[in-house]
Amino acid sequence: MTASIVTIVYVNDAPASARFYGDLLDMSPSFETPGYIAFDLGPGADLALWSGQFENLSSAVPRTSEICLAVGGGPGRLDELFEEWKAKGVTILRAPSDAGFGRTFLAADPDGNRIRVAPQD
Repeated sequence: MTASIVTIVYVNDAPASARFYGDLLDMSPSFETPGYIAFDLGPGADLALWSGQFENLSSAVPRTSEICLAVGGGPGRLDELFEEWKAKGVTILRAPSDAGFGRTFLAADPDGNRIRVAPQD
């Protein structure tokens, strides 16, 4: 079976969120409508931002899932990325630390959705 995985993140403002994610990922959307914007992350993987599904999402609501950005370059690259994101004003929920799978940190988008940065397997 051939399939793609599309991770959908609910946001208040899809264009604003696309600017946020586009800046973090250093890429442009591959598909855009006013309320649904997608990024092609590679073969079989997309990140989609969808607004209008829930009114007034609050960043105060606990999130039970995360988007995980797996980066290469080792622990040093992860620490550099942490400093870059912090300098951009990204909300940091947990500073870099060592976990069972390697060095990681946790951030949040403007709607409170969690973004974990971890080492590439």
